Amino acid sequence: MKVVGITGSSGSGKTALSKILLEKEFAKVIDADKVVRELSVPGTEYLNSIRETFGKEVFLENGYLDRKKLASKIYNDKNACDALNKLTFKFVVDEIIKRLEELKIQTVECVAIDAPLLFESNLDKYCDYIISLIADEQTKIKRICKRDNLDEETARKRLQIQQSNEYYIRKSDFIIENSEECNLEKEVEKIFEKIKF
Repeated sequence: MKVVGITGSSGSGKTALSKILLEKEFAKVIDADKVVRELSVPGTEYLNSIRETFGKEVFLENGYLDRKKLASKIYNDKNACDALNKLTFKFVVDEIIKRLEELKIQTVECVAIDAPLLFESNLDKYCDYIISLIADEQTKIKRICKRDNLDEETARKRLQIQQSNEYYIRKSDFIIENSEECNLEKEVEKIFEKIKF
């Protein structure tokens, strides 16, 4: 089984690439953001740890996480962002490794880990290949605004605390420059022709 890491900053097109892979018979995708959501339910150790770290003000009355409040906290405070990442890495990485092991038993040909913080969480160590998506800032801002219903200034601030395109170029096996003109499906096919199963 080959493990392929998919990463890149917000608005670079990771989700679009994962959707393409999900349509391939040979591939399964572990979406780190989805794993976070699955672990973010009342009563889980992960959510209890978030409450201990950030207090009840980032929670809704029904005990669920208030994602907007938490997002505004972490995007405006690097220490808060680091604290959340530390918790997330601890619980989410364990869960992703567990899922990788399960898929290995099922003799799946290829598993993609879609993770914005692939390198920071050390998940790259479990990957045979890493594909990073990059795009120019304006394209990313446009996509973030549309996806999250944000204004340009907020989207720009979010990107400022994320890694640069150069960071991903330096650390990856394959780079997809996912501009507006990019044919993502074609780029994915080209890469998978080079990946040996």
